[in-house]
Amino acid sequence: MKKTPIPIVPWRAPKLWSLRPYSLWVSVLSLFGFGIGDGLLLQSQLGNSPWTIFAEGVSLHTPLSVGGASVLISAVILLLWLPLRIKPGLNTILNALLIAAAIDLTRYIVPTPELLWQQVVLGVFGIVLAGVCGAFYLSANMGAGPRDGVMVVLSARYHWQVSHVRTGIEIFACLSGWMMGGNLGLGTVLFALLIGPVLGQTLNWFSKRYPQNHE
Repeated sequence: MKKTPIPIVPWRAPKLWSLRPYSLWVSVLSLFGFGIGDGLLLQSQLGNSPWTIFAEGVSLHTPLSVGGASVLISAVILLLWLPLRIKPGLNTILNALLIAAAIDLTRYIVPTPELLWQQVVLGVFGIVLAGVCGAFYLSANMGAGPRDGVMVVLSARYHWQVSHVRTGIEIFACLSGWMMGGNLGLGTVLFALLIGPVLGQTLNWFSKRYPQNHE
């Protein structure tokens, strides 16, 4: 019996393209919440997320803008799905649409605090919110975004903890972007170090909270 790194939860969809209302609502709300978390980190002005730093570094060595570099990076990561045999799902599409919308809305509504301690609190809260919401959307079993899909498959295939895989991926993006000239800040480091443990602990709580009858 193969152990899965993602626990079985009541909102788990029966298939990747399911329109089951419970699963769909959890996915939509958690993805939007993830975007809010990202937006709060940006508004803290403590530094961008590691993958934004990576995209910025790539843009400095190519004709691409930061946005264009981000799209290219996502496309390259999606190519990794082929040898890893990762299947896309509804959340793969919702991931791109909802997170971007939530980031823009959060940046429009939430002002940047003036005091450093307030900025730190806002940034850390955003990271924790993103980690918790990430666990909810992944456990819905409706597919994942480009990076999360690789994370889940590597964790399952090599029996590594999700938190360790996610932290490793974020540190790689952080250091690679910085070495290429991207601007690294306190928020970048906090995101790289905290997002994996928060995501992993939330998934562990799901495993303890709900009986696990793995297929």
